[in-house]
Amino acid sequence: MSESRSERIPAAERREQILDAAARVFGERGYAGTTTDQVAQAAGISQPYVVRMFGSKEKLFCELLLRARDSLETRLRAALARPEVKALDNQGLKRFLGRAYVDLVGEGDIVLPLAQGFLLGHDPVIGRYAREGFLDIYRLLRDEAGLSPEEVRDFLAGGMLLNTLLTLQMTGLYESDETARELLACAFGEKLDLVVAPTKAAP
Repeated sequence: MSESRSERIPAAERREQILDAAARVFGERGYAGTTTDQVAQAAGISQPYVVRMFGSKEKLFCELLLRARDSLETRLRAALARPEVKALDNQGLKRFLGRAYVDLVGEGDIVLPLAQGFLLGHDPVIGRYAREGFLDIYRLLRDEAGLSPEEVRDFLAGGMLLNTLLTLQMTGLYESDETARELLACAFGEKLDLVVAPTKAAP
């Protein structure tokens, strides 16, 4: 795709296109194994355009973490705004929010970039973004959802289990390994089809 043609697309739309591509490439190759040129190729644009828009690979990855946090916050707040939430006790609320989270991870490529962000906790820049994002979610669950610190801990622990299973590509063992199938069913519950169906459909 030529630079002149790519410039015709609104900057906000182009930015999301680059972030979508970055989520896939960082997820597949990891932070160290990814270059801005690979992201540009995945997005169908030139590498200088990516650098002009984001500045560096580090800044691009940090923007990806911010977008993942914003997506999660938006999804959780939308769930909290639903009228049926008022009738739920805290245990029911955790299950309700957990289903909203599974819906989100089943729709896009946020799990692997998040996992990369956690692995880079030692990095002075990326680690700060990852920690701040995690604490933002903690505060949302505590202050807006009204969960106790212990309930937030349990909710986040369950979410980390889901992330771990997806990062390990455990869904690929669903058909062949009984133990993996049992663990996936226990972890994802009624939302299992969201993460297993794509694997079943693969050749």
